Amino acid sequence: MTTAATPITYRKDIHGLRAWAVIAVLMFHFKIPGASAGFIGVDIFFVISGFLMTAIVVKGLERNSFSLWQFYLARIRRIVPALIFLLIVLLGLGWFWLPTPDYQSLGTQSAYSLGFLSNIGYWRSAGYFDTGAQEKWLLHTWSLGIEFQFYVLFPLFVMLLWKIKPQLKTIFWGLGLACLASLALSIIASDWKPTAAFYLLPTRGWELVAGGLAFLVGREMPSLQRYSKPMFWLGFAFWVVAAFLIDTSLAWPSGWALLPVFGTVLIIIAQHTQAKIMSNPLATWLGDRSYSLYLWHWPLVVALYFADLHNDYLWVLSAFALSLLLGHLSYRWIETPTRIYLGSVGIFKQVLILGGVGILVGTAAVGVRLFDFKDRLTAEVQMAANEAKNRNTYQNKCYLTSSKTNRPVDCQFNESPLGVYLVGDSHADATFTALGTAAEKYKKSTLYWSRAACPTLINAKFNDLEKAPGCYKFNNAVFAKLDISGDNFPLVMVSRITRALINGNEEPENMLGKARIYFTKKIEFGLDPTLQAQFKNSLIETSCMLAKHRPVYLVRPIPEMGVDVPKKLSRNILLGRGNDDIKISIEEYYKRHKFIWDAQDQAAKQCGLTILNPLPYLCDDRYCYGSRGGRPLYYDDDHLSEYGNKFLVPMFDQIFN
Repeated sequence: MTTAATPITYRKDIHGLRAWAVIAVLMFHFKIPGASAGFIGVDIFFVISGFLMTAIVVKGLERNSFSLWQFYLARIRRIVPALIFLLIVLLGLGWFWLPTPDYQSLGTQSAYSLGFLSNIGYWRSAGYFDTGAQEKWLLHTWSLGIEFQFYVLFPLFVMLLWKIKPQLKTIFWGLGLACLASLALSIIASDWKPTAAFYLLPTRGWELVAGGLAFLVGREMPSLQRYSKPMFWLGFAFWVVAAFLIDTSLAWPSGWALLPVFGTVLIIIAQHTQAKIMSNPLATWLGDRSYSLYLWHWPLVVALYFADLHNDYLWVLSAFALSLLLGHLSYRWIETPTRIYLGSVGIFKQVLILGGVGILVGTAAVGVRLFDFKDRLTAEVQMAANEAKNRNTYQNKCYLTSSKTNRPVDCQFNESPLGVYLVGDSHADATFTALGTAAEKYKKSTLYWSRAACPTLINAKFNDLEKAPGCYKFNNAVFAKLDISGDNFPLVMVSRITRALINGNEEPENMLGKARIYFTKKIEFGLDPTLQAQFKNSLIETSCMLAKHRPVYLVRPIPEMGVDVPKKLSRNILLGRGNDDIKISIEEYYKRHKFIWDAQDQAAKQCGLTILNPLPYLCDDRYCYGSRGGRPLYYDDDHLSEYGNKFLVPMFDQIFN
C-alpha cells in the first residue's frame, strides 16, 4: 500500500497499477456492486512493493552503495507519519464516541498497527471476511504489517545471496526458490489453516517475491519488449478473469491468487507505459494518493457499520467520496511534507522525531487499552456497553477453545457436595453460574465441562476442522467421565445446537444455512433430509445413553438476537436513538428452532428425560428480549451474560424441586 521512491525510471504504468488496486479495494470494502473480487487489489499492491524493493536493493548492491539503515529509514519515512496521524485522529475521536469495550479494542489495534504486527494480532483473533471484521477500525493495517516485515527481512536475504555470489543469477534463483516454497505453503495452508494463510508473511511472501522476479526478468530480458502490448493485455485479461471467478467464498490466497499476481507480473514486465487505462491523469492522481486513500477508507467503512448506515447507499457513496478527500488531504499535508522534511535532516534527528512521536502515540494506545476512563461517556451508555465484559469468570480456566487439548476440564461452582453436572458448548459456559446459583440454594455444587462449538452428540464430526477441532474426542471423554463417576446425579445439556445444522441466523427454509456437522459423510446444507435424520437419531441416541444411569435435562435453544446486544444498545443510546430493548419476535424464534424442538420432544418421549424451557424467563407472548430496561441480557448476540443468565435460575430450580 506504500508508494516508495525508487532508483528506477518513473513509470506511469506503475502508478496505474496502484490506481486500479486501490480503487478495487475501496469498491470491495464499500460493497459497490460488481466488486466482489476487489480484495485482490491487496495482492496487486504486494507485487508492486516486491518489484520496487527489489529494484532498490539490487541496484544499490550493484553500485556498492546500498545502505540497510537508509533503506529502513526510507520505508519508515514513507509509511509511519501518515499512519501515526491516522491513529491520533482515531484515538481522539474515539474518546468522545466509542464505548469502553470498543475504545479498548481500538487501543489494542493501534498498538499492533504501530508495531507493524497487525497481521499477527488479527490472525490470532478472527478471520478477515467474518462479520466481526467491520468492528475493527484498523483491520486494513494487516497488509502494512506484512509489507513491513517483508521490508525488514527481504534486503537481508538478498544481501546474503549477493554475498554467496554477486550475480543477478544468484538472486534470481534464490528468489525463485523462495517464491515456489511460499506459494506451495500458501496453497496447502489455505485449506488447512486458512486464517494463518491469509494473514502471515510466509504464505503471502511469494506475492511480493513475484514482483522482485518481475524486475529481474524485465531487466535481463529486454527482448520481451517486442511483445509489450500482447503481454500487457494478457496480464489485464488475467485480472478480468479473476474479477469474474473470485469472491470471498474461496480459500485465499491459495492457488487462486495466481490470477491477479501473474497478471500484475505480466503488466510490470510489459512496461506498456502508453496504455491509457494506466497512464491517464485520474490514474496518476489515484496512484500518487493510493497509500493515504488506503489508510483512510477503512475507518469510514467501520463508521458506517458503527452507525448502522452501511445499507444506506447515499451514506455509502458519501463515505466513499469522503475517503477520496481525506486521502488527498493526507497525501498533501501529511505524507508528502513529512517525507520531504525527514529526508532533508540527519539520521539522528529522523530517529529522534519518529521515535519520540511513535512512543507518545504507542503509550496513548496502551493506556486506552488498559484503563476504563469511566467518565468519558454517560452512565447509561457505559452500562449497556460494559455488559460485553460481564462473562462467566470460570471461562478462562474451564472453557476449551484450543485444539491443543481434548481433555475436559473439571470446573466446580462451589465447595458444597456435588449434585449436578452440566455439559455442552459456549451456551453451557454462559449458563453455568445460573445453574450453580440454583444448586447452591439446595446446598449442592455444579460440575461442568464445555468446549467451543461442540454440541453433545454421539459421532458428530465437523466440516470446519480449524474452528471446531477435537469435539468428537471431547464428547467421548465426557461420556467416559460420566460412566466411571459411579453416581446418579442429574445431567443438564445446553448447546447452541441449532447452529450445528444452520450456521448463523439464516432461516431454515431459505436453504442458505450450511451445516457445520456431519455423521457419515460431509453434507453441505442443514436441510438435507439424510443429515437431519442422522442428526435427530444422534440426539436421541445420545440422550438415551446418558439417561440410562441418571436424570437428564435438555435445555431448549437459547434465543439468538442476531445482533451484538451490548454494542447495538450502547450505540443506539450514544447516537440519540433511544434505549428501546433489543428483541426478536417469538415467531422468529420458533421458525429457527422448530426442528430442534421436535427432535428434543422425541428424545424426551423415548428416553424419559425432562425438557427445560428458557422462553418463559426470557420472552413474553410476543418477543424474546436481548435487553431489559436499557441493560443487555447477553454479552454478544447469543450468549447470556452473568446478569442475563440469572433470569434462568428459576428454570434450573426445577431440577432440585
